[in-house]
Amino acid sequence: MTPHELTILLEGGWRERLTAAWLVAAARRTEFRERLGEMLLASEVCFAGSAYCVALATFATAADADLPAAYLDRYLRRPDLDYDQPAAMGALLHLDAELDTDHAARFLTADGPWHQWIDGPPHKKHHDTPDSHREVIGRLCAFAEESAEHRPAGKRGVVREFRAEAAD
Repeated sequence: MTPHELTILLEGGWRERLTAAWLVAAARRTEFRERLGEMLLASEVCFAGSAYCVALATFATAADADLPAAYLDRYLRRPDLDYDQPAAMGALLHLDAELDTDHAARFLTADGPWHQWIDGPPHKKHHDTPDSHREVIGRLCAFAEESAEHRPAGKRGVVREFRAEAAD
């Protein structure tokens, strides 16, 4: 997809945004890093934030760790909001493992922001451990990587190849 087409999807509803984020992740389109970070922080639509986190985790740079950390800084202070905190924590832990850093540690102290958010009203019994969220993000990143291996070689996209074959 072209950057313009991805931008159009990122301006749509949650389904379009989720799709675009997965396409960005599979293609490692790092030029969308800041846009995904802005959208994650804005938390405008449901369901798409986890895909933003996966895309950022697939990029695996220090700049990508800053974005879920900023999200956690903002949204762990709001125990009443159960949005994409688990995905952001999973992405940050995944990035810490990839980058040999420890950005997530400040959120996970004994009485730190993560535990305050989990224990705050309403109680979030359905959330697993931070490590389980890291494992989920890791599996999703592996899926994005596997999908990337099936991309057509070169600059021609699948649609262009299909059109060329159809024209023959």
